[in-house]
Amino acid sequence: MTYPSQLPVLYLNLLEHAGKAFIRVWHKPSPFISRSLKEASWIRYSKTYRCFVMHHTAQAIEMTHQHFQGLARVDTRYLYRPRRLRPAEGAVILQHVIATIAEPMEKVPVRPVVRLQPLEFQGKLYVQLSYQYHKDIYTCLKQSRVANWLSQMQCFVVTADSNSLHALLMELEPVAQLWLAQTMRIKDIALQARLWEQNYRKGGGYVPCPIPFLEKLFLLNYSLSTIRTYHSLLLRFLNAYKDKGLEHINIFSEEEINHYHRSMVQAGTYSVSFVNQSINAIKFYYQRVLMRHEVQLNQVERPEKPERLPQVLSKQDVLKILSVTENLKHRCMLQLLYAGGLRIGEVINLRLTDVQSERNLLLIRGGKGKKDRTTLLAQKLLESLRVYYRAYKPKVWLFEGQTGGQYTVESIRNVFRASKEKAGIKAPATPHTLRHSFATHLLEQGTDLRYIQVLLGHRSSKTTEIYTHITTHALDKIVSPLDNL
Repeated sequence: MTYPSQLPVLYLNLLEHAGKAFIRVWHKPSPFISRSLKEASWIRYSKTYRCFVMHHTAQAIEMTHQHFQGLARVDTRYLYRPRRLRPAEGAVILQHVIATIAEPMEKVPVRPVVRLQPLEFQGKLYVQLSYQYHKDIYTCLKQSRVANWLSQMQCFVVTADSNSLHALLMELEPVAQLWLAQTMRIKDIALQARLWEQNYRKGGGYVPCPIPFLEKLFLLNYSLSTIRTYHSLLLRFLNAYKDKGLEHINIFSEEEINHYHRSMVQAGTYSVSFVNQSINAIKFYYQRVLMRHEVQLNQVERPEKPERLPQVLSKQDVLKILSVTENLKHRCMLQLLYAGGLRIGEVINLRLTDVQSERNLLLIRGGKGKKDRTTLLAQKLLESLRVYYRAYKPKVWLFEGQTGGQYTVESIRNVFRASKEKAGIKAPATPHTLRHSFATHLLEQGTDLRYIQVLLGHRSSKTTEIYTHITTHALDKIVSPLDNL
């Protein structure tokens, strides 16, 4: 349809409000058009945006065209034009990286979870299968060769041996993924590897993680967290070159390995820690498992880790977070993170016997680096823990889940996130921020840096010295030269 050139123009623009799409109607000053807009029942004047608006629907647009036919030209060129967004931190042009190297591991779609936890019944040890009802899972378990319905406990169970769990994993893999409760310990390394790899898509040529690699890590007493990280990083490397086969990958030259990590650095999408851990994991595989000590990887361009200052909350913000945490158990956990400078994993690993009230100390067993240490037991915290003990009566662990066993790390994160939001704290923070705040506030109170190092369990004083860069202690006595001009 053509319009006379002298007709006024009515422009339609996209307008987003409260997560919904609207259309903003604007035009050059014209009493005639303004009057016509007021006559349109589907168009309203917005005092908020000081313009006429209507719903973003095909019907509303068509009615507008009909209403102004012969009176004005309705222009929709701006309605469908993509918005130009300006990046907050500028634009970065990345070098093209081969996709197979950048993302070699593809994950399967998210599946329902079946949780494995130990169950003792009539003197025998079983593995209980807990899940939110799902028809496919129920059907699979009913037809299972290894799972049985335990009517007395109203749950499916399997015997606590690796053969049963291997078979269960194979049966459930198409419909569910298996998660281990924190109280489950797997000694079968091949089974542990299969559990870790169940979320990856295993197409043609898929290379599983070599079992000798994991056996060596367990033998050298690496922490489970480090083993799992090394496992995923080596798996990524092996499957980036899966067309070559494992035998060929095992004889890779140092330059070929360097090329893999160089492509990660150039991609610009991986953190410094991720790249450095990948180098360490692959170096361990070649040197300690394949015994190729000539592979030093000294020529790898290890990116330098930026020295970022930790995020710290003020005492007032910490008080707000603790004050709005109404649940007694949740408040005690957050108090522990701040009062003793604990890591989140150290909180869930606390046993009842680790609270030494007569000495005003907390015993931290097997902290980072598998080191034991003691830290402060604040009187306010001790009072809260006594009230908590009388109310919840935990049996082994200081904090236990609803079904027994240890509390989970993710649950503590959720508690902190909810309390932070409820307290109205806008600054970015995690449960670990309470540990940083503990150290900083001690330093501001005049505590010697050496004592703070011991309480935090730092191996080197250089790690603790980072808090001297964020404390306000004594800074109020320093006068800026600008104030002396």
